[in-house]
Amino acid sequence: MSYSLNSTLLLTILLAIGLFFFLRASSKDRTTIVEISSSQQPVKVLNGLCEWLNLRGWRQTGGDFEQRILIFKGQVVSSKFLAIFLGFLGGFGSCALGLVIIQIYPELGWWPILLGLIGGPLSGIVYFKKSAREEKFELRLINEHENDSTFMRLRAHRDELISLENELGEKLQLKSDGSLFKTPI
Repeated sequence: MSYSLNSTLLLTILLAIGLFFFLRASSKDRTTIVEISSSQQPVKVLNGLCEWLNLRGWRQTGGDFEQRILIFKGQVVSSKFLAIFLGFLGGFGSCALGLVIIQIYPELGWWPILLGLIGGPLSGIVYFKKSAREEKFELRLINEHENDSTFMRLRAHRDELISLENELGEKLQLKSDGSLFKTPI
């Protein structure tokens, strides 16, 4: 087996591994906890948050009055465009792997190219199934007294918390430690 075939096979396998990890990351749980404060009264902040969550499709499913917790649930839907795109990438990548296998083992004929018929639909289906899930959004009021300011702990998907801070930050005078906008790098 020549050096160029070895390196091509290695690069093709690395691309397949990259696709696998992309599919795995697309369904990864990104739940984050953040503490938020506001100079407004808790009733006004909670009403604003509940209204915003209802407009975004979240529904209140429970809570605990004594622990001051509200729980909302929402359904995350898969992107059909991304599923199709990943299906094409998986199909082309599988066909490329088939072509490399044909070059290494010519006695197999053209059969390894049929890997594209397996890899394409499989990658699209895996993404579509794993990325559709139910998410929770938990609000916990930390205030001990009904004073003029609000302190709360939010537990939800990181992107949802960023949207909340961007859209309601000024209106409800929300302040956090800013950790949502920092990257881990």
